[in-house]
Formats: sequence, structure tokens, C-alpha cells
Amino acid sequence: MLKLSVLDLLPVRTDQTSADSVAAAVSLARRADDLGFTRYWVAEHHNMEAVAATSPAVLIAHLAANTSRIRVGSGGVMLPNHAPLTVAEQFSLLEAMHPGRIDLGIGRAPGSDPVTAYMLRGTRAEESGVDSFPGDVELVAGLLGSDDTPIADAFDAASQPGVVIPLRGRDYSLRSTPRTASSPMLWLLGSSTYSAQLAARLGIAFVYAHHFGQSGIDSALDLYRREFQPSPALTEPTTFLTVNAVVADTRDEAEALALPQLITMARLRSGGTLGPRMTVEQAQAETLNPMEEDLVADQSARWIIGTPDTAGAQLTALATKYGVDEVMVSPIASDHDGQDVRVGAGAERTLELLAAQQNS
Repeated sequence: MLKLSVLDLLPVRTDQTSADSVAAAVSLARRADDLGFTRYWVAEHHNMEAVAATSPAVLIAHLAANTSRIRVGSGGVMLPNHAPLTVAEQFSLLEAMHPGRIDLGIGRAPGSDPVTAYMLRGTRAEESGVDSFPGDVELVAGLLGSDDTPIADAFDAASQPGVVIPLRGRDYSLRSTPRTASSPMLWLLGSSTYSAQLAARLGIAFVYAHHFGQSGIDSALDLYRREFQPSPALTEPTTFLTVNAVVADTRDEAEALALPQLITMARLRSGGTLGPRMTVEQAQAETLNPMEEDLVADQSARWIIGTPDTAGAQLTALATKYGVDEVMVSPIASDHDGQDVRVGAGAERTLELLAAQQNS
């Protein structure tokens, strides 16, 4: 049976505060946990009032504490914004708190505008972060690792996992703490052959961001599988896809719930800014120009929007076509005027209907 997971960007609707969006994420994660979804990932975006997900590690701690079974992770941590040791330590701590339930998904986009990216990097502000990305991913992979050695024996550096850091003429052994008996699963996110090739070379799992674009998926997955080099963390190539999805009891309702996000992305792609997500009624009252209408139609054809049977068949066909056994759904449904702002009813209904269809 196809495994389903969830990607939550924590959008903020026009009738919500950021606190409402976080509360809705907790409710959605609990629902995904109850319904048997495999993972629940959150993103990293900065200086965007329309998105509440600025710190994946903080959100993961909160969501994992409010769920019991589901794996919780980042989709992803934008590594150019962070020091590799900071990321490794944060996720080692999360793994210590929630053993066997933490995923570390890493991306190389800044997740923001150039000025915000500059401020996030602090003393590394003059660096783009992109050139050092392959080495930084390798550092994170090396710093992580499971180790159940008793603390009294932990000072035998020769027997410990980690990395060697050359500094001022000397070599220093370094690894992330706290030491954990298990390790977060490391994933590299991307929508190009660049990320696929890097994931293959490092022997880590790869996620193709199908919700961003589909043009290079065949070449990226083929390259990843062909060039994959086994590592201590992973012996075989492992991958899945992300997709945008809205599922409702009728096609008309699914299209209505999808319209706010369709308009938002159409305006972003045509040079606009990312504003708060509209309600269904607000979106239906909008007047679109010809370019926006074309973009809405294009996206609608590429996203999964429909009834449970139609959506389930599309997901299964997608998984079969690309040889994956898991698809991560970004439930981008909005809601109607007057609905509870601390619950994403449309998103939760999408998960409920997909789970029921998969189990039928």
C-alpha cells in the first residue's frame, strides 16, 4: 500500500494570526498521526507574514510533543542560513527527546529575500552559502550519528563518530551532542539534478519537490538511483515525491478550496508578493487578469484536486510512474468564511478522505 505523508508550510489566512496558524498545524499533525500518515514535515521561510514556519526545529519539538507515533521533520532546514553544527545539535536534541521519530530534511535555497538571508547569516553574511553547501551537508551528516557508548567511555575520541576539523595547524574531533542511541534520518531536498547527484554521492535519502515543478523529475531520480553510493546511514537509494493536493467530497468543493492557493501562487509567479491566503469567498470575489487566469489553469492541471477516488488514483499512478512507495502531500486547501481559525478544516478533510481511500 502506498505510504502517505504530510508537508505543512503553515500558511496564514487573512482571518488568522500566526498563533492561529500554529494551532491549526498542531491540530493537523494530530489528525495525521491518528490517520496513520508516515511523516509530518514543516518548512522554513523568513520575513513572510503569510507563513508562520520560521524555525523548523522549534515547530518539530512542539509537534512531536503533541503527537505519539508519526515521524516529524523539516521540509526543510535551509542550510545556507545556519551553521552545520547548530543544525546537527538541534536535531540530535530532538532525537534524544523523541527517539526514532525525527527527520532532518535539508535544502539549499535561502527561503527568503536577499536582505533577510544576509541578516540570518550573521558573521557569514558576505557568503552566499550555496558554494559551501555540499561541504556543509557532508559536515551535518558526519556530525550526526547514533552512539550508545556509556558516558564514562565517551572520551575515547578514536572510537567515536563525527568529523575531523583542521584549525590553526591542528586536527580536532567534533560530533554533535547530546549523544543519542538513534540518529535523525537525513534527507536532501531538491528539484534538480544538482541535489540528486549530491544526495547520491553522500549516500543519503532524496526528496524530489514535485510541488515546485515536474520538468526534471525523470532525470533527477534516474541520476540519484544510478549514482547512489551506500553509506553508513543508508545502504540503498531512498526517495519520495511531494505534491500539492486538495481532496473534498465533490469536485466543485475541491476546486473551491484550492482556488485561494491557486490565485496566491499565480500572483507570486507573475511578479507579485506572497500575501496571506484568502478564504474561499474572498478568492471567488477576485478578478484575475489573463496571465493570472492562465497560471491558475496551468497549476490546477498539475496539482491533485478532486474527489477521493480521483485523487487516490492520481497518487497511485504518480508513485508507480516514478517508482516510489511514498508520496508527501501538501494539503493546500483553504477554508470558508466563519470557520474555526485554529483548525484547517479543508486540510484535515483532505487527509481524512485520502486515508479512507487508501484503506478501502
